[in-house]
Amino acid sequence: MSVVAKLVFLYLTRPPPRCKFIQRELDISSATIVDYFSFIREVFIYWASKNSEVIGGEGKIVEIDEAKIGKRKYNKGRYLEGQWVFGGIERGSRKFFMVAVEDRSSQTLLSIIRDKIRPNTTIHTDGWKSYDCLDENSYSHLTVNHSVNFVDPHTGTHTQNVERMWLEVRKLVPRFGRKKTHYEGYLSECLFIMRHRDHRTRFHAFWKLAGELYPGLPHE
Repeated sequence: MSVVAKLVFLYLTRPPPRCKFIQRELDISSATIVDYFSFIREVFIYWASKNSEVIGGEGKIVEIDEAKIGKRKYNKGRYLEGQWVFGGIERGSRKFFMVAVEDRSSQTLLSIIRDKIRPNTTIHTDGWKSYDCLDENSYSHLTVNHSVNFVDPHTGTHTQNVERMWLEVRKLVPRFGRKKTHYEGYLSECLFIMRHRDHRTRFHAFWKLAGELYPGLPHE
């Protein structure tokens, strides 16, 4: 197996942080690591663009939520700001989406909802005010008040599936050395890993994609 194939295998099977580990294992320079990590993110972004799909529809329930990814305490009580991410998951099919956003305004979120979720979908959310417009935009909207219940006792409304999705995302997005310009790659990687949970099929799927993106690329 070539150094490149070994590097990709380690990347796909080891959660962050992995940069220093792979560098030691393969005895390669940090500059080489940066180049190949960039190549891997390009393949993830290519996959995400190919597999972007609209979810929901009549009779379907989609849970949506926003999460701050990457915010952490740093040195004497200071905090490093993270990145807001907006996402949704369709119950039953497990189809999902996630998008990095600059803010959580109604205008920003509604634009993504219209792009990612079919009209006449039943949407479950928490009580964030930006979702108040959903009933006026061809969606059926149900909420759960998380300060009182995790599941609404009267309607059964909850957002537990999308919240579990954020737990997985936080494990996959690097805690250190993150760059705002790389969030498209980070989120594309999350989508890819969560769709290919078996590392054996994940490795095969990655090289198939890499071959489409870069014809003639050797990987043995």
